[in-house]
Amino acid sequence: MENHIHHHSEYFKLDFLRSELSRQKEFETVADIFSLLADSTRLKIFWLLCHSKECVQNIADVMKMTMPAVSHHLRLLKDSGLIECDRDGKEVFYTASDGKSSKTLHEIIEKMMVITCPDFKIEHESINEKSEYLENQVETIKKVHDFLIRNMSRRITIEDLAKQFAMNTTTLKTVFKDVYGTSLAAHIKIHRMEEAARLLQTTDLSINEVSQRVGYESQSKFSAGFKEHYGVSPVDYRKR
Repeated sequence: MENHIHHHSEYFKLDFLRSELSRQKEFETVADIFSLLADSTRLKIFWLLCHSKECVQNIADVMKMTMPAVSHHLRLLKDSGLIECDRDGKEVFYTASDGKSSKTLHEIIEKMMVITCPDFKIEHESINEKSEYLENQVETIKKVHDFLIRNMSRRITIEDLAKQFAMNTTTLKTVFKDVYGTSLAAHIKIHRMEEAARLLQTTDLSINEVSQRVGYESQSKFSAGFKEHYGVSPVDYRKR
């Protein structure tokens, strides 16, 4: 068995590493970028813009999000230098920037996720096999989604939705997850957090008022949920 000897005398290596560790600003920049992309929704938008140049409305349609929520993510990505925009008349279009950081992150994302170009023919055949399911229920689920977004300040139960849209609770939850990729509760929570972030940035509403606007009866539960989502409290988010 080979013996691995640790030489404390290799000071030249430690001196080099120590000098590199002193580049505090560069390390902070990289850490900020990774922190920014810790949000999966923001990561999806960045990946989308690595492959396409789109306006806010198109991004919102693809992501099944509100335009204010998309604008919030775009602003953060643009401030970081990961995306850029240009104006064509009254329309503003966004795309991934041509910088080294943007290109490197794009490569990392696709290598980690092993994303490949889909076989659209196979995908189309798969959808056709579920044509009855799609025709009968997806449009209803989209209406459920839009209804929830319009009534974000209200606490609406699955049972209420099932009754209003004439769909049993199990089917409603199953189809919603198939269409939007996550559970109904988790999906709406993301929208609530994004709207809360927008209100904290653009209004003078109190934390309690913001929590009520996004459907939380308890300010403490809202603050805990907000910190879990963004990593900081609503107060610190507003200050920052």
